[in-house]
Amino acid sequence: MWNEFKQFAMKGNVIDLAVGVIIGGAFGKIVSSLVADVIMPLVGLVIGVADFSDLAYGDLKYGQFIQTVVDFFIISFSIFLFVKFLNRFKKKQEPAPVVAKVDRSEELLAEIRDLLKEDKDILRKNETS
Repeated sequence: MWNEFKQFAMKGNVIDLAVGVIIGGAFGKIVSSLVADVIMPLVGLVIGVADFSDLAYGDLKYGQFIQTVVDFFIISFSIFLFVKFLNRFKKKQEPAPVVAKVDRSEELLAEIRDLLKEDKDILRKNETS
């Protein structure tokens, strides 16, 4: 069981996933800071309210929900722009040329067809002579 776990844990995909989660967590902090410290103050200048979390109607704190939704959209848009930016630098891979792959059985059938055609031609020549 231990050997199976080691094989599983040492696969490239698991390690790549772990690295991605760690980097994603750090990137999440950067984007959260961008939203809280840069974007929301600019939004506050434009609409007059920089933080919606104080809005409430009695015990119903709908402002916190609005703030969470706004943060989500800003974060997801920021990640979209970041991924789009990174994709620019990826090498553009040309599609591999499509090679018609013929099964061996199809090759054999084609050979049989050609042989039968030759036999038929030979029989016609013998009949006419």
